[in-house]
Amino acid sequence: MSAPIPDFPHSRIDRDERGVYTLQIHDAKSLNILATPVTQGLTQAVRWIAERADARALVIRGTGERAFIGGANLYEMAELDPAGGRAFITHLRDLCDAVRNVPVPTIARIPGFCLGAGMELAAACDIRLGSRDGVFGMPEVRVGIPSVIHAVLLPALIGPGATHWLLLTGENVDAEQALRWGFLQFLCDAGELDALVERTVGPIAASGPRAVASQKALLRYWETSTVDAGLDRSVDAFGDAFTTDEPRRYMAPFLARKHKRDGQ
Repeated sequence: MSAPIPDFPHSRIDRDERGVYTLQIHDAKSLNILATPVTQGLTQAVRWIAERADARALVIRGTGERAFIGGANLYEMAELDPAGGRAFITHLRDLCDAVRNVPVPTIARIPGFCLGAGMELAAACDIRLGSRDGVFGMPEVRVGIPSVIHAVLLPALIGPGATHWLLLTGENVDAEQALRWGFLQFLCDAGELDALVERTVGPIAASGPRAVASQKALLRYWETSTVDAGLDRSVDAFGDAFTTDEPRRYMAPFLARKHKRDGQ
């Protein structure tokens, strides 16, 4: 039986019968702005979801359709000193790290604005899906600070040249450009984002849960491993898959269909 869903500050958690969790940013200004209390509440919620044995996927979204996240709270940042700045950005790092450490696939549902800390949080997700009204940017240099923490993921996602342009100009790009760069995996018209998300989470939820978790762990390992180390880890992961009956159970329908075809 699934555990009751607790309340976390600035967070709404939903869970469907498949084990797909949705974390919605709540009560965080109109563009889902990340002030420290919001960031801390979301981090607690993500860590709780990461511990759920029944979790098959996590969708992260904002409230409303104007923005995924419009950035971090400028009013709070304007009052920071060096120690406060380190604390503020460490809280944002903790949130992005928590998302990166979720053992099941994470999907960013992105309408409208996805700026600064919002783009970093989206980069920390495994898959990013957006609507055509999306606006993407890393505007930190325009307000006197560098883009940091999970901006470090951008060169691997969109290439060094695109990363340099974003971070050094502070300018925005539209969703079509984000798709061309590879930041977004798919794009849809406004109003169709939930259907686009379902096209991704449906196949994940229908797959073997141990296999999906193992695949995600391998993808993370491959990010920093040598080719040989990645191959060694892959061989071990493949063998470990057969320590339960999950492969047999999930292969059975495919084999049954093949036998049916062969018998005709």
